[in-house]
Amino acid sequence: MLSQIKKMATFLVVGGVGFVVDAACFNLLVYWGGRGPMFDEPIVAKVIAILVATLVTFVGNALLTYRHRSSKLSFRLLVLYSLLNVAAIILQLACLGFSRYVLGLSDPVADNVSGTIIGQALATVFRYWSYGRWVFPETQAGPRSSPAESRRRQKRLRPEADQNDMRTGNRHNA
Repeated sequence: MLSQIKKMATFLVVGGVGFVVDAACFNLLVYWGGRGPMFDEPIVAKVIAILVATLVTFVGNALLTYRHRSSKLSFRLLVLYSLLNVAAIILQLACLGFSRYVLGLSDPVADNVSGTIIGQALATVFRYWSYGRWVFPETQAGPRSSPAESRRRQKRLRPEADQNDMRTGNRHNA
């Protein structure tokens, strides 16, 4: 239970860093010096900021949150991570859209409660679950371990294997 809480806290910290990276990139691109290099292209600037933040959170989650998982970093994992991130963004936007267009609420408080608080909370839960399930899945063998540790664990779980090896003369090379 404590390890799950630590993992969740690490996930939230990594996400917080991603949020800061997103906001900083966007503001530097659009507002650096009053009128940044992408002042007239805020949507493109936001896409760039999201891409940079996604890369930062992918690496942060791989190296910190899910460091004990056996997934090797690859382009395929980054694409999967990005697709799940897009699904989470759509979930967040759906909360804002529901508030605006179904409930007819259009004031700043309603937008922030629906899009930023409720939408972000649902998107964060989705990300935590989906990244752990598909991007950094747990292996049946458990956390990463060295071959020697794996053999020791195997011997503890199946002591009869040692006896069979002694009878047949099979040896494990360390």
